[in-house]
Amino acid sequence: MGEMESGTMATATNSSPQPENGERRSVDDIEYVFYDGYWIRYYAPLQDTLANRKRLIDSLTRRAFHHTEAGINTPGKSLDLAREAYENETDPARKRVNAAMLAGALFNRATDLFTSIVDLAELGVQVSHSNELMRECSDCFQEALTLGQQVKHHSGCEGIDEVWGEPFKAFTMPVEDFYESRFIKIAQSMRDIDMIADCMIEVFCSRPLFADARELILEYAAAARQTAETMKKDAVIFDVWPNFVALGEQLDAFKPDLSDEVDQMLRMRVAYGRDLMQEGRRLISYIAGARVSMPKSSQAYIEKCQRYNKASLP
Repeated sequence: MGEMESGTMATATNSSPQPENGERRSVDDIEYVFYDGYWIRYYAPLQDTLANRKRLIDSLTRRAFHHTEAGINTPGKSLDLAREAYENETDPARKRVNAAMLAGALFNRATDLFTSIVDLAELGVQVSHSNELMRECSDCFQEALTLGQQVKHHSGCEGIDEVWGEPFKAFTMPVEDFYESRFIKIAQSMRDIDMIADCMIEVFCSRPLFADARELILEYAAAARQTAETMKKDAVIFDVWPNFVALGEQLDAFKPDLSDEVDQMLRMRVAYGRDLMQEGRRLISYIAGARVSMPKSSQAYIEKCQRYNKASLP
């Protein structure tokens, strides 16, 4: 499964020279941009205004909380309480959670402040970058970014700093540069999706009992790449997302056909293999949803599959 198989641009570019990062092409009136081996559906940056930055930061903040562990979306007005609890906690495991809750409060305080700045701008009050409100907003984002290393993905697999850091980047970077950084991260997530799918096919589908899952894995990986590149505001999501979910359900439902005569040891090995396939499917879904790579989880999964592969299985 090569890199250029990603997305609908693949068939149009297989015979073309390797494009440069940032190159754009249109196919069937849909525009794509190329980064790191992948053609990605292109969305034009918003106009760089305070109001649009607020919309972008609000959206990214909601997305960060959606993909991270439960219970850390602390209101900005509770910042002082969250900080006190974090500073007073001594148990390492509980302190990590307090750090995540404090990071959430800081993010929400920063978005509250930025909302006030935008409201003032709409009233004709110009707020410079050196203004106290703007400085405090920046400080909150920066501290939240630092504490974000303590925040885990909602699956508990690992932290996803790339998602957690996006509201701060949207606050500090030109909007066009931020969009470019997103395309690069989507390309990285596509590479992880393909790497996991390749591992699943190599480990499982080379064996007769799992061979019939090969095409389903390939289809699911393609749907995951399409999900990663598609913005929720795009109407095509009403085709992309149901297809992705339905293929995932089919992959989870896959069962090797075992005869009644097989021994218990083989049944256990097959059951564990099926569990590993479902774990890979879930990991692909996490990456596609977050639109960022998850290198620790991906490597851990591949190593688990490699250990499984050492045992004999028909």
